[in-house]
Amino acid sequence: MIYFVGAGCGAADLITVRGMKLLQLADVIIYAGSLVNPELLEYAKDSCEIYNSATMTLDEVMEVMLKSDRERKTLVRLHTGEPSIYGAVQEQMHILDENNIAYESCPGVSACFGAAASLNLEYTLPDISQSLIITRMEGRTSVPEKESIESFAAHGASMAIYLSAGMLEELQERLVRGGYDKNTPAAIVYKATWPDEEKYICTVGTLASTAKAKGISNLAVILVGNVIAKSNYSLSKLYDPSFETMYRTPHQSPSDHLVSPSGSVVAEQAPLEPSNPQGEA
Repeated sequence: MIYFVGAGCGAADLITVRGMKLLQLADVIIYAGSLVNPELLEYAKDSCEIYNSATMTLDEVMEVMLKSDRERKTLVRLHTGEPSIYGAVQEQMHILDENNIAYESCPGVSACFGAAASLNLEYTLPDISQSLIITRMEGRTSVPEKESIESFAAHGASMAIYLSAGMLEELQERLVRGGYDKNTPAAIVYKATWPDEEKYICTVGTLASTAKAKGISNLAVILVGNVIAKSNYSLSKLYDPSFETMYRTPHQSPSDHLVSPSGSVVAEQAPLEPSNPQGEA
């Protein structure tokens, strides 16, 4: 069996429990050595064959996968972050489909969520933004014309921009051209959740100068949006005491919300009456 596993965005303990168990089970691991934390390979058993895909072509990666399937071995294809975002996994899955080889996917934590955690940031603040746009600048991989930075910037929503840290002069110009004010809050998070993580709050207009001053030109996710200021937002209705949901009625007392470890409601017991209140024999 073949498993595509998200390694998470950096810290080794951010892999999912399922992902960790699959690494422990694997007979063969192909990992993205340029981006995956090598500490994750410590989960592998001693007999596991380990390949670094950073030095391999697609054909070479698939040769290992097909051979492992023929030998009925368990293979983990360990991708950085969340494989469904810029993971180049579909082309691998397509070849497996053509060869009638079964596979499954295990999700991971993407860099934009690791960056949000590092900044204690919420992307969806009421009356500020209720959308998160994940995108990238054009590089060796083209971007559809309708998905330009300008067209996304026009929404004023929260943005997480990948694979663009080396093009920040152009990026900030295009963000402003699309509709962001140059003073809109922005952040640069380098190697989110890794031990050598760096994070800087700036503005759209100072993205390039901030990155240059800190020597950052790759391995960073760029965040843009007024949510970064963490101000002028409305409170969520989710915990409003007057707001009724299928789980909560208005004005309950805190003791009404106690639950057991299984999630069932713990009923508050009435105090026990003494068995002999009069002290009679």
